[in-house]
Amino acid sequence: MELATRQLSDIKRNSEYLRYETDVESLKNSIESVGLINPLTVNKENELLAGSRRFQAITELGWDEVDVHVVDHDLLQQELISIDENLVREPLNKMELEKCLNRGRDIYEQLNPNAIKIDISNESLNPENKLKEKEQEKTDTDSFAAITAEKTGLSKSVIKSAIKRDALAADSVKKARSQGELNASQTNEIIQLEKSLQEKVLPLIADKTVKEAKKIIKAVKQGGMEAAIEENDNLVPLPKEYTLIKSPIKRVNKNLSRILIEGLKYEGPEREQINKEMLELKDNLVKYFEMIEED
Repeated sequence: MELATRQLSDIKRNSEYLRYETDVESLKNSIESVGLINPLTVNKENELLAGSRRFQAITELGWDEVDVHVVDHDLLQQELISIDENLVREPLNKMELEKCLNRGRDIYEQLNPNAIKIDISNESLNPENKLKEKEQEKTDTDSFAAITAEKTGLSKSVIKSAIKRDALAADSVKKARSQGELNASQTNEIIQLEKSLQEKVLPLIADKTVKEAKKIIKAVKQGGMEAAIEENDNLVPLPKEYTLIKSPIKRVNKNLSRILIEGLKYEGPEREQINKEMLELKDNLVKYFEMIEED
């Protein structure tokens, strides 16, 4: 790697991983105060590999030339540099993150054939194998998940799950996720199937809870689409409102039990508001039980 100077007009921005048109006001202020501490990174053809936000900031500041690090790596190494830059800069949305992680894994494992490989099969692990995988994660320091965890602060398991979602999800599943029709947990279930089956089962999964999705996927594995359709028809859907109150109800009951057992009283400034909310909860609970007793 050599340090050189380049005219901004000569630097080409061809990498798909480098985003532009982001908010760089604070970065501009920093550069005006202390200068550009970290040079941009380009290849021999003056293609920008890392430093898109810095490039945008100095362009808006009116710079004509800039210091750069010039690398002479092969194309895969250059792509990995851009992916690394993408992972540690401004937060990516979930789909961009998963795409970058999966492509980064592919390149890293090609460049480092002796490193621990990330399993991207769609087979679900049994409890024994899950335990083995967790034990391996503790000592793993050279896999793509391990080095990326160090750079990003994400856990190895989160990185592996994200990679599997990008690698195993059918295009229709990715589209449904991008449109907000599927969440990550639902996707984790559906990618246990082959992509051709994902296409068929997607309409059954999109509006289901994760628990319901698990049942449908299990039915597909055991009896195919006919079994999945039968399982779907037999499901009694849980209204969204009930789903949203399940966890809060547990927390409220747990904390109320502690308050009653310990005789814990509160005389502070929020007492009146808390008591008002509790009375409203009491009234709603009375009405709720009156409603279900009518059935």
